[in-house]
Amino acid sequence: MKTRVFGGVPVSEVGLGCWQIGGDQWGDVSDADALDVLKASVDAGVTFLDTADVYGAGRSEELIGKFLKGYSREKFFIASKFGRFPRPGMPGNFEPKVIREHTENSLKRLGIERLDLTQLHCLPMDQLKRAEVWDTVRSLKKEGKIARFGASVESSAEAEECLKQPDCASLQIIFNIFRQTFAVSGLLDRAKKQGVSIIVRLPLASGLLTGKYTPASTFGPNDHRTINRNGEKFNVGETFAGLGFEKGLEMVEKLKPLVPAGYTMPQLALRWCLDHPAVTTIIPGARNAAQAQSNAAASDLPPIPAATLAKLREFFVRDVKPAVRGPD
Repeated sequence: MKTRVFGGVPVSEVGLGCWQIGGDQWGDVSDADALDVLKASVDAGVTFLDTADVYGAGRSEELIGKFLKGYSREKFFIASKFGRFPRPGMPGNFEPKVIREHTENSLKRLGIERLDLTQLHCLPMDQLKRAEVWDTVRSLKKEGKIARFGASVESSAEAEECLKQPDCASLQIIFNIFRQTFAVSGLLDRAKKQGVSIIVRLPLASGLLTGKYTPASTFGPNDHRTINRNGEKFNVGETFAGLGFEKGLEMVEKLKPLVPAGYTMPQLALRWCLDHPAVTTIIPGARNAAQAQSNAAASDLPPIPAATLAKLREFFVRDVKPAVRGPD
């Protein structure tokens, strides 16, 4: 596993996204399977774990906390988020007192004294512009509750707003072969120049870029790929890269001829993210140990040929981008 520098600290360039082990948005995941995923990831060299207080209303953090008891704390970079917890909900979640309460609760569930990173969790633009929100996380940093802070965003406009904060350590973005806007617009280059780390979520576009789904594929009743296909619950762009399932499958078929020899489609998708120098770490999820091991192995793949990268950008601009729904 190769590492990249995140705020002065080396982290695995392939991390683990822990949304799915919350068990409420990706279908049922047992405690045993969740712990197996964590162990397989760590055994493969993963040190960056990304979670949020809202994932399973705390279950994801609790499982990570249980897992961490068997390891040295210094081995890991633990990132969480606040702002989406169901109680008190929005906009109450954005008040200083509640931000503090939610941060303390995350620390208790994780069983740690300090978060390596806390992130504003897809806050609305009006909240991103509130100095009080940023000042609260600065205070938490001064108090030693967090080591650094950043933001998980849904759009380029939100990312640009966060970059106005000189001490914003990171941006977490939706970025994959079907969502290339952050590279095309030059925002990745600006973030790198400013020293802002980039965390890539949904590098496999909710599984579309595994290439394993067909029109007959179905998902569980508590899976966001069932309940949020058209943005019924939250940002439509979080599910199937904003393409929708049917359109996404159509794009997968167009993508298949562009997969170079020696790569599977998921390998191509993960390596494509890593081939952007501004990217610090990618956080694919996994529902079992085999998936976790396969994801981590992307670090050992050779860079994608430049000619293929050019074709993939042309494919995005010509075919994919016009079909993407949700904030850009």
